[in-house]
Amino acid sequence: MKNIIFAGVGGQGVILASKVTMEVAKNAGYDVKESEVHGMAQRGGSVDCNVRFGEKVYSPLIKKGETDFLVSFELLELMRKLEYLSPEGTLIVNREQIDPAPVQTGAMKYPPDIEDWLKSNSKNVKIIDTREALKEAGSRKALNIVMLGVLSNYLEFGKEQWEEAIRKTVKEKFVDMNIKAFNLGREL
Repeated sequence: MKNIIFAGVGGQGVILASKVTMEVAKNAGYDVKESEVHGMAQRGGSVDCNVRFGEKVYSPLIKKGETDFLVSFELLELMRKLEYLSPEGTLIVNREQIDPAPVQTGAMKYPPDIEDWLKSNSKNVKIIDTREALKEAGSRKALNIVMLGVLSNYLEFGKEQWEEAIRKTVKEKFVDMNIKAFNLGREL
């Protein structure tokens, strides 16, 4: 059984990332379940998706302490889900910081030391700076697929399987850009 949580904010493509991952696992013959939370997503609120795949999956929900891969598109969103990571789990996090509403209004400050804390308190952490990859891909909207490229290095599925799932899941006019973004992510 593999348990993956994707976390980010509305507009970052968290749900699409989970759909592509589900497609890859399903095509490889696994039973797959997914759960998503996207309350105020259209207003920059938190979005997260649980993806579970294995021989037989009975629930789409991942219990605290059982996530194999926590993939976060933004630093603070990672911290919101950290308690779900298993002791041997891997963190894959984009270095980007997006100010939540309390920070935007001045009621709170964005924590300045998240990266240092992660490096000191996490066994398996991969902090990614996606800026150059997104420029090369040609769109900031490809963040989700860049992050999938990074994740793909940790899972048993081949590059061709991922590309097939992207072709099937992404709108046709965006396929080439997303394949490029995926490969850029694999290189990060």
